[in-house]
Amino acid sequence: MAKAGGLGGWRGGLLLALVVVVALAATGVWNPFPGMWEWANRSQPISEPDVVWQQRVGGTPRSVTIAGETVVVEQRTRVEARSLATGAQLWERKADWAAVAGGDRDSVVVVGKLLVKGYEVLDPTTGATRRRNGDAVAVWTYRNMLLDARCVEATDCTVSAWDARGTAPLWTAFVPGVRSGLLGDNPGLLDTRRLDAVRIDDEVAGPEPVPPLLGFPIDGRVHVLDTATGRVLQDVEPGRDERLSVVGGRLLRITARSQDGTCYFAISGRDAATGQETWQRAGINLRTADNAGCAQREDPHGARNVLIGVAPDAREAVLDGYDGRLLLVTSAGEKLLAVDDRYALVRPADKRAVVGRELGAGRVRWTRPTGPKAGAALTPYAAVIADEKPSRLVALDPRTGRELASLRTSANALAVGPRGMIIGEGREIGYVRFGGVPGAPVPPRDGGGVPGPGGTAGVPGPEDSCGPKRELCPG
Repeated sequence: MAKAGGLGGWRGGLLLALVVVVALAATGVWNPFPGMWEWANRSQPISEPDVVWQQRVGGTPRSVTIAGETVVVEQRTRVEARSLATGAQLWERKADWAAVAGGDRDSVVVVGKLLVKGYEVLDPTTGATRRRNGDAVAVWTYRNMLLDARCVEATDCTVSAWDARGTAPLWTAFVPGVRSGLLGDNPGLLDTRRLDAVRIDDEVAGPEPVPPLLGFPIDGRVHVLDTATGRVLQDVEPGRDERLSVVGGRLLRITARSQDGTCYFAISGRDAATGQETWQRAGINLRTADNAGCAQREDPHGARNVLIGVAPDAREAVLDGYDGRLLLVTSAGEKLLAVDDRYALVRPADKRAVVGRELGAGRVRWTRPTGPKAGAALTPYAAVIADEKPSRLVALDPRTGRELASLRTSANALAVGPRGMIIGEGREIGYVRFGGVPGAPVPPRDGGGVPGPGGTAGVPGPEDSCGPKRELCPG
């Protein structure tokens, strides 16, 4: 009986303590419950060393972009912005799609709804609406420009260009329809597609500078638009064996002809204003044709102004889209992992490293030991490598290979900015600050640059890059 009484006393004491805690919480004297809930709901760190901050967002991110001092997280039915410094949520709103336009100092968030005309341009810090449009059917977002398309009739459309924070269009061009397949944010144009990398998001580099020319596919034809003036320079129908692409300020005619049980490839670069051929190459397979015959259904691999192909001896090659120069040819057994206008990331034949190569000059800039299945991507601010066994994410200076961050993590690289990167796993995202930020790499000016003219020894630096039509340099 004494034992039972002792047990009853223990239960009574616990009940009394609970009553006291509830009373204190109800009167506002002391409330432990929020802290207890925060402790119970606390997530495990997603990397080692730990990130600057880690937050759980409302849903699995579809895209993450660093926009100045904010982080824009696009989800399935909403978009939210968080402080880059603390990770605290700044604002949230419903949206079926969202994209970022502008650079580090003038970025905006563009949002819209599926199958509904129009869009809104929002301030990334406050979420306030800067501009509304109720007519556009498609929007393209770039680092230095925003384009939209409106259609009065199916064959009566206009494309307008805007500064990211502008209130009046820079120019407006007529095109005979864009509606078929071109809806929402950043619908596909005829350019290049990037190489994929496991655990590195396709949009990790953020918005790209607008190319000098854009190719709009409309009713089986390609309309080539000059983004500096808004002029439609060409209206071209591809031949039966051709695929058209617009890369590096040129209209490319890519031919794949079936003969002798194989495909024979040829590339012709044309001046978009005159249609005159400026360069041609035969035998380079740009991987535009599928395995079943020579039908070309894909854009070529590449980035910005360069193309990636395969030579007849199975070695990979990087071509300048403007003049057709071979900027890099790999050795036997090497594999290209990533490329931009300045550098290429290559896996050697022994698969024990990732090598940074300079385009044009071809010399090795740096070598980083990795596992055989490491993936990689190039951004203006960092080369990102995702390794396995152990799982790691590494950010390096693209020019020197200097280590900016090294994390033991199974998370994905979602976005890279000038001072750090966002990583994520599921609904958890975190910010990693680059070490030695004062010496961090400086990206090329908006618009990038086409590698130097034929016969030069290397790729010019940002201060020498005026673009294929010198549209990026004053005067």
